[in-house]
Amino acid sequence: MTGYGKSVLQLPTKKITIELKSLNSKNLDLNARMPSIYREKELDLRKLIAKQLVRGKVDFSIYVETTADDTSTQINAPVVKQYMEQLKAVYNDGNQMELLKMAVRFPDALNTVREEIDDTEWTQIEAEIKTALNHLSDYRLNEGKVLEQDFKDRIKNIADLLEQVIVMDPERIDGVRERLRKGVEELREKYDDNRFEQELVYYIEKFDITEEKVRLNNHLNYFNESINSPDSNGKKLGFIAQEIGREINTIGSKSNYAPMQQLVVQMKDELEKIKEQLLNAL
Repeated sequence: MTGYGKSVLQLPTKKITIELKSLNSKNLDLNARMPSIYREKELDLRKLIAKQLVRGKVDFSIYVETTADDTSTQINAPVVKQYMEQLKAVYNDGNQMELLKMAVRFPDALNTVREEIDDTEWTQIEAEIKTALNHLSDYRLNEGKVLEQDFKDRIKNIADLLEQVIVMDPERIDGVRERLRKGVEELREKYDDNRFEQELVYYIEKFDITEEKVRLNNHLNYFNESINSPDSNGKKLGFIAQEIGREINTIGSKSNYAPMQQLVVQMKDELEKIKEQLLNAL
């Protein structure tokens, strides 16, 4: 599911921004970006994020902005001077400032002092990460409420269409029976009425959709029950949607009746919209 969470921690010497973005994905795909000083904590952070978010293409970032005069990077003066002497030997027209600009770009011109993680500082950072995760979860929850209502509306639409199919079914069977009778009469051949009725019953049984109607209704009810469950049921709803589609397709293939097939098309349309949105559900 899509979501966004952000939290900012202001420390005496630095400002730390934690940012989380989540897009739709069947599994958890986590991309973490953070300063090297925090890399040793990456595995623990991945476990923390995976436990709370479960699924999604997640971008996790920690940005550090130094706000004090202290810095972990220092100029390696002897090395820079040596570079400038060498540059002056091959570039006589250059002034000191130009030579300095070039020299500081060369390897080893700057020394970076490796920092160690302060446990107290990390405890504060971890708390802000949890805050950002909670913000993202709240974002997802609000989106989920909108999806829940959309699912319920579309399931109800399919149920209403199924009711129309049930009402229409006797008319459909009578129509099939009459078409077969007319077809036989047009042959202008004598036939045994009893045998004809036996064959007709056998033929009509192939078009019977009683089981499909019952199963489809059960699947629709099960879908609604699963939505109301407090557990994460996105994949389960996907499986139920597949079963709903199977029953709808069978009704369509057996109907052999244009008005009923139009209802089936409408049910398929509603189901496809449900399947699209299920990619956003946990």
